[in-house]
Amino acid sequence: MTDPRFDDGPLPDKRQVAASFSRAAESYDSVAALQRAVGNELLRRLPDGFAPRHWLDLGCGTGYFSRALAERFPESEGLALDIAEGMLRHARPQGGARRFVAGDAEHLPLAGATQQLIFSSLAVQWCSDFAAVLAEARRVLQPGGIFAFSSLCVGTLQELRDSWHAVDGFVHVNRFRRLEDYQDLCAASGLLPLDLDSQPQVLHFPDLRSLTHELKALGAHNLNPGRPGGLTGRARILALVDAYERFRQPQGLPATYQVVYGVLQKED
Repeated sequence: MTDPRFDDGPLPDKRQVAASFSRAAESYDSVAALQRAVGNELLRRLPDGFAPRHWLDLGCGTGYFSRALAERFPESEGLALDIAEGMLRHARPQGGARRFVAGDAEHLPLAGATQQLIFSSLAVQWCSDFAAVLAEARRVLQPGGIFAFSSLCVGTLQELRDSWHAVDGFVHVNRFRRLEDYQDLCAASGLLPLDLDSQPQVLHFPDLRSLTHELKALGAHNLNPGRPGGLTGRARILALVDAYERFRQPQGLPATYQVVYGVLQKED
């Protein structure tokens, strides 16, 4: 069942998500400063002394954090999984994990009780059924295992959303769950929340074009049902630029990301 609790409606179709991120595989790392910062913060939140022998990088993307996990846990054996085949083709030659597998976080192609760590940074926001992701994590983890995830919640790219709202009524910005929904779903998952909160990350851009270029290079541009088709007219773009300029700060145009961090444990 699709989780209905989003700010404006359902998430994008996962086939479109997979295709978009596959196309972005070559350009992703060049503009992924936020993604690296968030993933490193998630690594920092792992329990002290925790040293899994088997880990899964869920939504591995280009494999950046598969390599980071292999470096942090040199005696371990890793598995990297992503729904986007293009990302896996990019990640495999760079190593890190022992295997790179195409798969869906809501239906993991793994046997139960095989992993001691599931690490997932900025991937599960694309999963419409987060309860299924949690259930799969609980199934695949061994007792005492950790599911560490970062995601995005309502308030992300709010400046861009508000600017488009001043121009027209179409959906132009990706939708995200509320923090309260993450809290409720985690509480009901059967996993023990060790850490669950939200922190804003604000990026600054010299102009609107720089922001939209980065979103496209990441594969994270607008994929929502209800988005406008065809080219955006020049008059609407100029109106959007004018609306966004009202948010300008001394550092540039802000783009706020509301990042959710969760560290959950499967109890013995």
